[in-house]
Amino acid sequence: MKIQFEQTEEKVLSAFKGGKKEFHLRAYEDGENRIMKGRLEPGASIGMHTHEGNSEIIYILAGQGTMYLAAGGKELLEPGDCHYCPMGQGHSLCNEGDEDLVFFAVVPRHG
Repeated sequence: MKIQFEQTEEKVLSAFKGGKKEFHLRAYEDGENRIMKGRLEPGASIGMHTHEGNSEIIYILAGQGTMYLAAGGKELLEPGDCHYCPMGQGHSLCNEGDEDLVFFAVVPRHG
């Protein structure tokens, strides 16, 4: 199945999960999986959240970001990097750079 994100509706979510500024999102959902292309402008973030009943895989397409881990620590991410957040773990993604942070993400439901 081909998903063309540019043909899906763009949602603009303010302060998503307690983050800063706006999260631009194009997504496909089938009830079991959520497949997304997201964009954070400079200074924008997705707030700290825990994945209960699902996990998340994030692949960076453009820009640079910082992933803050609920367990402590952080990861600097750039194009080509992949971040995995297992079920039961938490994270927060921040664009602390000067250009848009664009990423592809998959959130599969477990159980």
